[in-house]
Amino acid sequence: MSHPHPELGLPPELPEGALRVIPLGGLGEIGRNMTVFEYGGRLLIVDCGVLFPEEEQPGVDLILPDFTILRDRLDAIDGIVLTHGHEDHIGAVPFLLREKPDIPLIGSKLTLALVEAKLAEHRIRPYTLEVKEGQRERIGPFDCEFVAVNHSIPDALAVALRTPAGMVVCTGDFKMDQLPLDGRLTDLPAFARLADEGIDLLLVDSTNAEVPGFIPHERDILPVLRQVFDKAERRIIVASFASHVHRIQQVLDAAHEFGRKVAFVGRSMVRNMGIARDLGYLRVPGGLVVDVRALDDLPDEDVVLICTGSQGEPMAALSRMANRDHQIRIVEGDTVVLASSLIPGNENAVYRVINGLTRWGANVVHKGNAKVHVSGHASSGELLYFFNICRPRNLMPVHGEWRHLRAAANLGQATGVPKDRTVIAEDGVVVDLVEGVARITGKVQAGYVYVDGLSVGDITETSLKDRRILGDEGFVSVYVVVDSTTGKVVGGPHIQARGSGIEDAAFAPAIAKIEETLSRAAGDGVAEPRQLQQLIRRAIGKWVSDTYRRRPMILPVVVEV
Repeated sequence: MSHPHPELGLPPELPEGALRVIPLGGLGEIGRNMTVFEYGGRLLIVDCGVLFPEEEQPGVDLILPDFTILRDRLDAIDGIVLTHGHEDHIGAVPFLLREKPDIPLIGSKLTLALVEAKLAEHRIRPYTLEVKEGQRERIGPFDCEFVAVNHSIPDALAVALRTPAGMVVCTGDFKMDQLPLDGRLTDLPAFARLADEGIDLLLVDSTNAEVPGFIPHERDILPVLRQVFDKAERRIIVASFASHVHRIQQVLDAAHEFGRKVAFVGRSMVRNMGIARDLGYLRVPGGLVVDVRALDDLPDEDVVLICTGSQGEPMAALSRMANRDHQIRIVEGDTVVLASSLIPGNENAVYRVINGLTRWGANVVHKGNAKVHVSGHASSGELLYFFNICRPRNLMPVHGEWRHLRAAANLGQATGVPKDRTVIAEDGVVVDLVEGVARITGKVQAGYVYVDGLSVGDITETSLKDRRILGDEGFVSVYVVVDSTTGKVVGGPHIQARGSGIEDAAFAPAIAKIEETLSRAAGDGVAEPRQLQQLIRRAIGKWVSDTYRRRPMILPVVVEV
């Protein structure tokens, strides 16, 4: 059962004894993961993450889930369960807690430490409950059991939610690496035990459902890193997510083996690695890590820098290095390692950074030319294995674009999940579990909420459209003074163009068009400034389009005297 139905209305009142699932992010996209569960008038949230902007969202820093449906029900929220510490699962927590700071946060030790550090920057001290695998906690009407899963960050958890309506299992992000660096396996016996009890609805990570076979082991990267270190002539700069503890551990191990010193670059990288080290998740040999300022005293062949920016983020350290806008200057012979995958939508930004680094003489090592990354998400072979273990009665793929959700649904059906018990939904689509059957019942508001500096939610799609037009076509401003009584022109029109590629002097014919338009309007008795601005906008817009085949933003200003 899929959702191609934009005409869906608001869901009906939830029947007594039923469970409601409301995904506010993570369906049809990679990021912004957030799901609300409702039972008996109480709410439990699983994850609360951000999505990072793409090129067509200029000026946007972060994209949040839409909290609109929660604002009148904040007192009904019993807690926020966080499956792991990646930004696409915890990044929006500070913005939700601004609305109600005492909502309890439930998660593992590392996850809570990372989110508490974020909240400290917002001056919020949260209520937290630390949990670990095998633990069960009653959170409102939800009986929550936590299960160890392997991912690209330590301490990741799946959660089983038991209610009288049935059991729902949320995998969070997971894979089934059988040789994990920390020895912490995805607990398949625990999932088998839950399956024996009966999993009524499985929400499963779908990111790699299209990828055949099994994901390689994380530890397979270390031999490749050794080759990179062995060949590197000067500095080595490694870009990674600021929370990818396992990957950074391998970089530290290689640096120690080859006698290099390591410095962390970037506020989030320094903060997160400090937390991981203090909690024992990151093993750092004595004297290996130094302050970035100490690198000036070391020869280049003894230096490793670990920074953010593997996704081409404009303000991250690596992008700024590529643009010559960072204190660390890329020079001929430096080696740069992008130790991550490409998040869909970021390809252009990443390759722009690679080209920028290469321009300055760096040797760039990335997933396309070396095995410096393995995914943190289960591929199709692992998912088939997992579905056969879990034997869910209903399946709802999550955490993926449409193609990933469809692929995961097909895998589930291949293992025996009935097609009419497979729910493919999108953000905002409400799914109710009633008498053991999951069905789409309606849709709620779940659009993008943009963060731009200190502004949250003020930027709209119209604002972004204006920004794109300004970036692509520039603008033309027209200034006119008119008589407030007659509407006749008494000053101007004055025209200025910026970013349109049209010289101001070229607008002489357009001035005549505007004067003619305003004269005709005055004769018709039109004198209201807003109407005159519309007439000017149409006249100058048509002239520019006819003359130059361009569509700049037209900004008319009419002043009455």
